[in-house]
Amino acid sequence: MAAPQPSVGSWYRLGAGELFEVVAVDEDDATIEIQYFDGTVEEMDLEDWEARSEAEGLQASEPPEDWSGSVDVEPDEEGQRSDPYDEEKDLRASPLDGLDMFEAR
Repeated sequence: MAAPQPSVGSWYRLGAGELFEVVAVDEDDATIEIQYFDGTVEEMDLEDWEARSEAEGLQASEPPEDWSGSVDVEPDEEGQRSDPYDEEKDLRASPLDGLDMFEAR
């Protein structure tokens, strides 16, 4: 069975059910960086990709319905998950804003 071609942003599943996304492909070094649903990041070379495909049944998959597995989000008051980096909720443009209130000595 031929290994699926790794593509950044695409999701894959190992035969055991581990779901992960390809987050980077370096063609010069022949390496692939993947991120599992729980947030764990792993780098492998193209040979490992092909070997895992053959040994563990690597196959293309749909992204998870609950995308928040590897994202740090907290439920809001209504029980909905909210993005802590939502720009509309964060009135400060930068964490460095407000440093000018401290005087240099």
